[in-house]
Amino acid sequence: MTSSFHDTRWTLVARSCGSDAAAQGALSELYAAYYAPVVVFLRRDGREEDVARELAHDFFARLLEGGAMEGADPERGRFRSYLLAAVKRFAADQRERAGALKRGGGCEHVSLQSGRTDTEPGLQVEDAQVMAPNAAFDREWAVTLLARALVSLERTLGEEGKAEHFAVLKPWLTTGLDDQSQAAAAAQLGISEAAVKVAIHRLRQRFREAVRGEIAQTVSNPEVVEEELEALRAALRRR
Repeated sequence: MTSSFHDTRWTLVARSCGSDAAAQGALSELYAAYYAPVVVFLRRDGREEDVARELAHDFFARLLEGGAMEGADPERGRFRSYLLAAVKRFAADQRERAGALKRGGGCEHVSLQSGRTDTEPGLQVEDAQVMAPNAAFDREWAVTLLARALVSLERTLGEEGKAEHFAVLKPWLTTGLDDQSQAAAAAQLGISEAAVKVAIHRLRQRFREAVRGEIAQTVSNPEVVEEELEALRAALRRR
């Protein structure tokens, strides 16, 4: 039987529409894949860390309990976009319910009057260096997706009997190490430095394929994969 890990996110959405064990399992996988981006969005939207984590848990729980996933339409394309819109609605609803009782929600509308004293604070301008909630969500989505691709590749190579090669060469997937480090890797693996260079090149190719595979799980149209790859690169460039 094929593992649900290899199913598309839209398949998992379809499976999550219910209250049986299969639905809960599907939602659990969605939770694992998107919990971190949702938390980051809520943090950037003005919540403290603990509150954001609690709300993220509540967000996914309500998706299951309320059948909110039933409104998900795979024809809309990107699951990332669907989930971001869903969490934005959830955050807005939560803020509206909380009103003035919750910090950061239901703020009073204060008129901007002249005649303030020199000791009163003026308008608070948002720090341009602080990432907007949408951008923060996308960046965390990108980081999480890369991590999942790395786990997938590690599992695949382990099944191929190449666990040691992966463990030794893994740093070259994310950092640019020097030739001296390659020499050390060659000695550790008992192969030539030329063979290490080839192995690193092939590992990077397989990692890119794993990333594409992860992205392909989140879109309904294969033609969108390249667009999402570019979105991932753009998200990772943000600081």
